Amino acid sequence: MKTTDIKAMKELDKTDLKILKLLQQNARIPMTELAEKVGLSTTPVTERVRRLERDNLITGYHAHLNPHALGQSLLVFVELKLRSKSGNIFEDFKREVLKIPQILECHLVSGEYDYLIKVRLPNMSAYRDMLGNILLQLPAASESRSYVVMEEVKEEVVLDI
Repeated sequence: MKTTDIKAMKELDKTDLKILKLLQQNARIPMTELAEKVGLSTTPVTERVRRLERDNLITGYHAHLNPHALGQSLLVFVELKLRSKSGNIFEDFKREVLKIPQILECHLVSGEYDYLIKVRLPNMSAYRDMLGNILLQLPAASESRSYVVMEEVKEEVVLDI
């Protein structure tokens, strides 16, 4: 955790935490309703939300889409190993990954592989194409291991705060 993250967390009071919890449950809640639920008037709640945004505790508001209804039914986790760990290879890799819309998440991890990547695609044919023509063509990519998701048991975007 960064020092700025620790500082921001220490400055949160119970009302801020309640606002964050309520916004996680429904980011479209009207400010009047949010104010009522936390026991303040609209103006101070609006100011608190703006401060939480400014302090980067709220980083955005998103619609949660149904990937299956949109033809993106295949979910795959990919472990990727780099052949080299020297120079700017991590920065070069990161820059290229940020350009690939099918990559939902990419994490530098410890262990045998260097990155854990989450991708969402229409089908196995699309994944096979992406693996060979995109993922394994990334800077210094040398080896991959794929895990095709058979059932999505839990996918949560709400933090337990």
